[in-house]
Amino acid sequence: MLSSNRSDRKKVLFVMNTMGRAGAERALIELMKAIDTDNADIYLYVIIPRGELFDELPEKVRILNKSYDNRSVLSRGGSLFILRELIRYVFKPRCFTRLVRRMCAVLFSRSDVSRRVRLEKTIRRLFADGAPDMDMEFDLATAYLEGPATWYVAEKVNAKKKAAFLHIDYRKAGYDRTMDNGCYEKIDRIFAVSENVKEGFLSVYPEYESKTELFMNIINTDRINALAAQEGFTDGFDGVRLLTVGRLHYQKGYDIAVETARLLKDAGKRFKWCVIGEGAEEKKLRALIKEKGVEDEFVLMGAKSNPYPYFRQSDIYVCTSRFEGKSIVIEEAQTLGLPIVSAQTTGIREQVNDGEDGIIVPGEPDELSRAISRLIDDEELRVRLGHAASLKIQTSTGEAKRFVQLMES
Repeated sequence: MLSSNRSDRKKVLFVMNTMGRAGAERALIELMKAIDTDNADIYLYVIIPRGELFDELPEKVRILNKSYDNRSVLSRGGSLFILRELIRYVFKPRCFTRLVRRMCAVLFSRSDVSRRVRLEKTIRRLFADGAPDMDMEFDLATAYLEGPATWYVAEKVNAKKKAAFLHIDYRKAGYDRTMDNGCYEKIDRIFAVSENVKEGFLSVYPEYESKTELFMNIINTDRINALAAQEGFTDGFDGVRLLTVGRLHYQKGYDIAVETARLLKDAGKRFKWCVIGEGAEEKKLRALIKEKGVEDEFVLMGAKSNPYPYFRQSDIYVCTSRFEGKSIVIEEAQTLGLPIVSAQTTGIREQVNDGEDGIIVPGEPDELSRAISRLIDDEELRVRLGHAASLKIQTSTGEAKRFVQLMES
């Protein structure tokens, strides 16, 4: 239990977009666990208060939302939950006007980022605009994800120090200065989870270089290995298993993966490619899987509360993402000794050494299929790359001490 608040105890707030079963949310939990709470109380506020990982929060964390839902944010029920929240916020004073103005700016402006991605981020802005102001004062308030959490901490939280984490390539994710509305000017320290993430952010905000630094994700390898020992696949398939884990979203490039699977099947390869995750693209992907004739080879398994046994029983981990920041799922796959085949996406060369513990290729189906075919045909190479992946040094809880120094400075 949390200790009672004394005048000398520090108040530390984390703000998160959701608590769905995803990499950044998992990394936040590991950071919270690593913080010494002898002299600090930890609070959490979630912009969209839904997600399975509410159940895995450390007992010492005090949730500030008046209510929350521990079911999936990516399910149909989760979509309805988000829609209700949107409707509630859109009619708040000034929120609707701001939303229309920002959407018009997206529709009538040019950008290298797709209009679809930018509109999605514009709608997310409504969650920060409509959320209530925080009535407590904190010693340190931290937005653990870009977007709504960062906008909220900058604009609606009173704290002596403010920090923000970056987990994505800012250039490709649909954010911009207009949408951010000067939020990073109010942030004292900005933590990027990879060099590429840092570089992408500073290409948009070069003036904040002095307060932007690296902060590696905390990976609990003992927990991953313990959970991996549980039961996974029970289908009796004895060929080469491919695995991809992540929400069913355009960013993750599952349409690319399905076409890659078709090419592998046409080449006569014996494999089963399993995908763990759920999301709004499921119906479209199932239709595409049927169209390409890979129903037996490409399997959408839905969400799994414990995905790690499926990692352990797979032979190759495949990433087809269009853009990332630093993939926690890849680090989990490496922990369990899987060789990686990945599209050339942001930050991947900081995680995978091409030819040493994985293979990196352009994110095109023909390139991906050739790389995967190479590993399907060469078991010795799979084993060698997987062993090298398992020896990669994972981040340590020492990062938590550096984070707390911000509060104490």
